[in-house]
Amino acid sequence: MGLLALAGCATAPPRNPDNLCSIFNQYPSWYRDARAAQRRWGTPANVLMAFVQRESDYREKARPARPHFLFIPLPRRSSAYGYAQAQDPVWREYLRATGHWFKSRKHMGNSLDFIGWYTDLIHRELGISKWDPRHLYIAYHEGIDGYRSGYWRHDRHLLETADHVDRLAREYGAQLRECR
Repeated sequence: MGLLALAGCATAPPRNPDNLCSIFNQYPSWYRDARAAQRRWGTPANVLMAFVQRESDYREKARPARPHFLFIPLPRRSSAYGYAQAQDPVWREYLRATGHWFKSRKHMGNSLDFIGWYTDLIHRELGISKWDPRHLYIAYHEGIDGYRSGYWRHDRHLLETADHVDRLAREYGAQLRECR
């Protein structure tokens, strides 16, 4: 019985992840969280939500796949976790910078605030506009130093993914303008 009660606490991914109005209708607290992060950090809510969709597909406990050797599971290649897929070192940096020591990567509001904080840092360090989802996503994925290195320019998969995030953020933005 106790396990069933705990399972009820998990948030299921949205029924219609391609429509931001539908997502916010299903989870009104996510709308409030996205707007709060936008007010605090300046990154538009539609961009924040496009990052969450791409990184975790709206799964609160998302993790990278675990590789296997024959049938033996090996350690994960990354510490990325939660809605924002924040890795341990940058998550700790966020906690230190904001003083939010008891935040969780499994909480949408915390994840949106993290993405807002990190995209603000990207903007200040690299000069990338907060209204440029494509380049913001590349820097988010590669890290600030990784973006500066320019190696991402030769990563076809990353560039295609960034184009997808850009299109989704723009679609979400158009939908958000029409939401009631």
